[in-house]
Amino acid sequence: MTLEAGVKIGLGGGCHWCTEAVFQAIAGISNVDQGFIRSDPPEDAWSEAVVVTFDPVALPLEVLIEIHLRTHSSMSRHKMRGKYRSAVYVYDAGTGVKVGRILRGLQHEFDEPLVTSVMTLAQFKPSDEQFRNYYAKGPERPFCKTYIDPKLALLRKQYSAVLKPERLEAAE
Repeated sequence: MTLEAGVKIGLGGGCHWCTEAVFQAIAGISNVDQGFIRSDPPEDAWSEAVVVTFDPVALPLEVLIEIHLRTHSSMSRHKMRGKYRSAVYVYDAGTGVKVGRILRGLQHEFDEPLVTSVMTLAQFKPSDEQFRNYYAKGPERPFCKTYIDPKLALLRKQYSAVLKPERLEAAE
């Protein structure tokens, strides 16, 4: 898949409820599908993730990946990495090469080595309907207040230039 309007890429790192809410707030992203992704063996176990559809003119891939790295534990090899694989999932080798270059270029901005991998998106299955749009359906829930709100606060502070206008208004 070439990098043109309507590009899809998978992002995994933490809970897909959190990841979904983060990327639903970003301008240039037209769709966020929450669910589970598997890659090629040996990384073929299902892992929580999202598939985002974005316009790389409105939202450069570099910015998308930087936001992804900053909104999950991209330097941690914690014990839940099987369920929450830190990855950027791609549909083709060319995009994978570009993502790898971006990750290497961003490494100097982090204190520890990034654990985020570039992987092939072999298969996606959506979450049950009841879990989709989790934050939008109940931002007052304790999980949202504890885990998602801090990520959205980080976006408002560091990435306000790429937030959807309604997300900026919600912060005021």
